[in-house]
Amino acid sequence: MEYYNYIKALHLIFVITWFAGLFYIPRLFVYQIEASEKPSPEKEILGKQLALMAKRLWNIITWPSAILATVFAIWLLILMPGFLKQPWMHVKLAFVVLLIIYHLKTHQYYKQLQKGIVAKTSNFMRLWNEGATFILFAVVFLVILKSAINWVFGVVGILVLGILITLGFKIYKNIRDKNPEA
Repeated sequence: MEYYNYIKALHLIFVITWFAGLFYIPRLFVYQIEASEKPSPEKEILGKQLALMAKRLWNIITWPSAILATVFAIWLLILMPGFLKQPWMHVKLAFVVLLIIYHLKTHQYYKQLQKGIVAKTSNFMRLWNEGATFILFAVVFLVILKSAINWVFGVVGILVLGILITLGFKIYKNIRDKNPEA
């Protein structure tokens, strides 16, 4: 058990790098989509560079971090099986499943954009970018509060945050529509 904290630290490090990738990749998607609307040769130059950046981020940082965070999480649960009996852990694991689904759906968007297929708008990707934020808030509240009841307050906070982000997004969009340089 003396190495439990080392495994926990490694889990946390890879969770952080996983989220870093999940936070940044949709932003690259926004840039890729917007670059696809530019005239040649800017479209091709930017598209190629942004696709390379996305490929490196996704394959060198995000996927390995997701895998290692999961491996260390499973290792922690093996070392401390009592956590699986706690209701807050059930809720946390449900959010982890949601995170994995979010990751896999993001992977689909990544594959499309790598093939030059633009199926979503840049505005959609700006909103998609907030998905990982909501999951992160929920998981952090659950881990810190360790209560299946108190996490409800965290989720209410997430909903309020979601409303604020949506309002901020709409305000930014209005400003951007009036001034494209913003």
